[in-house]
Amino acid sequence: MSAVVRPAVPYLRPMRESDVAAVVAVEREAYEFPWSEGVFCDCLRVGYCCWVLQSGAGIAGYAIMSVGAGEAHLLNLCIAPAAQGLGYGRNLLTHMLGVARTHHAGATYLEVRPSNATGLALYRSAGFALVGTRRSYYPARSGREDALILSLELRDDCAPQA
Repeated sequence: MSAVVRPAVPYLRPMRESDVAAVVAVEREAYEFPWSEGVFCDCLRVGYCCWVLQSGAGIAGYAIMSVGAGEAHLLNLCIAPAAQGLGYGRNLLTHMLGVARTHHAGATYLEVRPSNATGLALYRSAGFALVGTRRSYYPARSGREDALILSLELRDDCAPQA
């Protein structure tokens, strides 16, 4: 009789200060213009909703969201490049929308690069709609890139759209 070893199922948990180095490593792998370690530490310090997707290999993804005045703002959602395409981004987004609801947010907002086709597809499939543009918001190789502002109205009586 032989045992079958299955990979650990990733799970979500609140981010800890001890996770920051691993989160920054994922951020640097995924983005040409990554957040600094200090930004992640500040997000934890001020009490933003910071979650990681823990896998057997370490941190597979993370999300940061601020909540206040009846609104949530998804500031960062990232899946490690090696873990992309497995549905982790959708799971993390669904979780964060649930967190927004538990904080009684009526809407969730986010910014996304127009060049981020994968992110745009994820957010649109979850029901986010374009509500505006922030001109020259992101650094880019050739100067600056706009940000698309997306919004999703949240209702307590329904689950996030998948």
